[in-house]
Amino acid sequence: MEETTATVTAFAVGLAGGIVLGLAARLGKFCTLAAIEDALFAQNTTRWRMWVLAMAVAILGVYAAEFYGLIKPAQARIIATGFNPVSIVLGGLMFGVGMAFVGTCGFGTIVRLGGGDLKSLVVFFVLGLSAFMAASGPTAVFHLWFIEPLTLRMELVSDPRLHIVLAKLTGLAAELFAPAIALGLIAWVLSDKAFRRHPTRIAWGLLVGLVIASGWIGTGYVGFDAFDPQPIVSYTFIYPVGATLMYAMTSTASQLSFGVGSTVGVLLGAFAGALYKREWRWQTHDDTVEAKRQITGAFLMGTGGMYALGCTFGQGLSAIALLAVSAPLALASIWLGAWLGLLYLMEGSLTGIWRPHHANPRKAAAE
Repeated sequence: MEETTATVTAFAVGLAGGIVLGLAARLGKFCTLAAIEDALFAQNTTRWRMWVLAMAVAILGVYAAEFYGLIKPAQARIIATGFNPVSIVLGGLMFGVGMAFVGTCGFGTIVRLGGGDLKSLVVFFVLGLSAFMAASGPTAVFHLWFIEPLTLRMELVSDPRLHIVLAKLTGLAAELFAPAIALGLIAWVLSDKAFRRHPTRIAWGLLVGLVIASGWIGTGYVGFDAFDPQPIVSYTFIYPVGATLMYAMTSTASQLSFGVGSTVGVLLGAFAGALYKREWRWQTHDDTVEAKRQITGAFLMGTGGMYALGCTFGQGLSAIALLAVSAPLALASIWLGAWLGLLYLMEGSLTGIWRPHHANPRKAAAE
């Protein structure tokens, strides 16, 4: 299919930001599961603070863009589709467990693939396939029949953005909440002396937040074309993985998009970062048990990510930048799912996860 200026622009914006994100993962060690593991099992919040800093910067960037009329967040799919807490929680739990089984999220899968990890190639294919199944296949039918009817129709969440909901509840101006939330997050991040001693991680957190905001601005303003409207999106790594596979197979019948650009960009950035750090090497599964666990995890991530309307990036950064009500709920569900999944890997069954466990899941698995 012939590409248009709008599709090429969206692709270019996604590609540029994706390269930066790939470098952030390889050079800045920006990783969601590692942040969760450190916080839950090692009582170290350094990586999580880097993640939260990115959240705060993204919120401020989107707030400024909306204030100056550059974007209209209400047009984003994650806002326009309404608020379905059942779908968000179920999808978040599935994604979190899948992330634990795989050992990383959808974003991390692309980063690992860029470093020569063939295990991630399998995860990449299963993740993309399961995402498309949840978008328009058999798992989408299940969602349509049993979960979608549970979407809340109440007036309070007619515009499901946190600052809008808080304004309705308190009577205060909605514009007050976005900067207040962002500045509160930044204050918490910088309250830790250990984190303040890591200027490199502070820099990467700031940069990732700016990239997330650039996604919304790039698709909502820079790439806007009234004659060829493109979806207003930012970075997420569930459906775009499937879209990238589809474009690779049927480029003459499909079009470039922001999602395809972001996926390719992360792959290129991770590849460049791995070469720079001299970490690029071929890797594959140790045994069939690992392969089965990762395939199962990839399916859970692809399906759960679509149900939750995003992954650790899609909800945890991009949606939170819009202050979507779904974002904190999705992120909490992903955390819970990841915790349960990690404990399951350590204990070997669900019945034993409440017993005392090792402080480090990676060390426990090695033992």
